[in-house]
Amino acid sequence: MRTKLVKQPVQIEKPRVNVVTLGCSKNVYDSEVLMGQLKGQLFDVVHEAENVGKNDIIVINTCGFIDNAKQESIDTILQYSELKEQGKVGKVIVTGCLSERYKPELEAEIPNVDAYFGTNNLQDVLQTIGANYKYELLGERMLTTPSHFAYFKIAEGCNRPCSFCAIPLMRGKHLSTPMDQLVNQAKSLAKQGTRELILIAQDLTYYGLDLYGKRNLDELMRRLSDVEGIEWIRLQYAYPSGFPMEILDAMNERDNICKYLDMPLQHITDNMLKSMRRGITKQKTTDLVNAIRDKVPNIALRTTLITGYPGETVQDFEEMYNWVEATRFDRLGCFTYSHEEKTHAHTLIDDVPEEIKQERSDAIMEVQQGISYEKNQEKIGNTYKVLIDKIDNGYLVGRTEFDSPEVDNEVLIDATQQYANVGSFVNVQVNSAEDFDLYGQIVK
Repeated sequence: MRTKLVKQPVQIEKPRVNVVTLGCSKNVYDSEVLMGQLKGQLFDVVHEAENVGKNDIIVINTCGFIDNAKQESIDTILQYSELKEQGKVGKVIVTGCLSERYKPELEAEIPNVDAYFGTNNLQDVLQTIGANYKYELLGERMLTTPSHFAYFKIAEGCNRPCSFCAIPLMRGKHLSTPMDQLVNQAKSLAKQGTRELILIAQDLTYYGLDLYGKRNLDELMRRLSDVEGIEWIRLQYAYPSGFPMEILDAMNERDNICKYLDMPLQHITDNMLKSMRRGITKQKTTDLVNAIRDKVPNIALRTTLITGYPGETVQDFEEMYNWVEATRFDRLGCFTYSHEEKTHAHTLIDDVPEEIKQERSDAIMEVQQGISYEKNQEKIGNTYKVLIDKIDNGYLVGRTEFDSPEVDNEVLIDATQQYANVGSFVNVQVNSAEDFDLYGQIVK
């Protein structure tokens, strides 16, 4: 009797997907969601792997915000399209803000890219790779940050009319994520060991208006605060006009909501704020900063400013410089103005020379460096709760609740003398301080 042979189905090996992320924390989040979908469908997924394979699918998540970011994105696309020409990688797929904004131009200039997608085309990106969008994987992410903290996007897009900003062109109108969905995502992250949620959006303070008919960030903060395992919640990208003061009540009530607020102000003179279409004046801005500090006396305030906006005079700059000196922000970043197509400000004459823009930015950062040094000196002798992020160059490197990763101060502890696990919280007494770093030792 002859044995009947059963033909086994041929297993087709899925290509490796290498995701390259450029730009801001919102792009980091989007890449993590894409990778979570792929990993859930048993793809081999890596993030920014240095070694590439000839069958790899490269997904480049681009930034299109300002000139430097756009150029970095274009250079990265060219780099991988050249590798494709040489047969060193398989497909090259481009997504994100740059291709949302300049897709026709990119297709014409770099035609050997397999596909270009915008910011809201996750399902199309997955299909091009050979995967499907799985609703059961909603909220799943493959973190690219250390597992103990995660960027937590609560909304997409922006309804603000700021004259210099191209984000609404690339990200669309504001769309809040439902609160129950966010709480479930937070619970999932907490089960994976995430201790800190960094809330991000183009505008956190607008959260809930589209879904619930009112600003609802304070309720979301409280509900996230109740999630077991989450020890820090941090707010980034608050908008000053129409600022919801009730979020400060939540900050005061809950120990796991950091006394930290990132609120980009962009400028301070009335004529610049008016031209920028910020919906606020110098006096109202000053009153808001004072009111926030009165309500949460030990809050760390971070802001961002722009130098060289069209029409910025010497007097405008000096007024901003003096205001920074007097206001003494805990953290501050300063950028030169970038003349962006299709924005309202693009109709104005970009009349401040690049070197003057940079000189003004450098001057603002120099005064802020002195402020940061003085504020850090005041911390010597104090003890702070610190989250250990990494071990680097012989130091345990961590942060206080007053510091966001990548952009703010760090706390350094001699790793030859003391040890703590990455992702753990320790109490650190500060022994010395520099402009942007604190040095200390772990205490019980």
